[in-house]
Amino acid sequence: MLMHQGIGLGAFNALSRRGATHALYECCASLTWAQAVAAGRPYASYSELFARADAALFSASDAEIAEALDCHPVVGRRRGSTASRLEQCSLWDEDEALTAAITAAAAYEERFGYRYLWCPQGRGLQELLTDLNHRLAHDPEAERKVCTEELAKITRTRLERMLGPEDGFPLY
Repeated sequence: MLMHQGIGLGAFNALSRRGATHALYECCASLTWAQAVAAGRPYASYSELFARADAALFSASDAEIAEALDCHPVVGRRRGSTASRLEQCSLWDEDEALTAAITAAAAYEERFGYRYLWCPQGRGLQELLTDLNHRLAHDPEAERKVCTEELAKITRTRLERMLGPEDGFPLY
């Protein structure tokens, strides 16, 4: 199995501030988040970087979270960034009825005012539908927390992909 090697933590730490911000923005489309994480360099470990990334995300304003969410495609559509397309393709299903059910995400967006986000890694389409229906019942405060947690999972996956394996071991 051929695996993308990533740039590694040392190379990431050595990037210019602008280069690091750009690399991070590819992982989470919030400029404020990317700048905050880039400003924390150098990182001594992946764990330190991931902790800073999570802290910056969970302290982000509603507007910053909305900025990041707007760059994710609507669930079931293949538009969006390369990373989003790859993530969404893992859920694609040719069953039109099941794929059409994903459009229920529009009801979510109408209810909460932002895009439904769900990290598909290791989960299937039926789980997505169950999750979507469950989350529609949340109150807005609880749902914002869950949505931010899902964004953090996706961001972590993208950071791992960007950096590559730590100490020679695959991250995924």
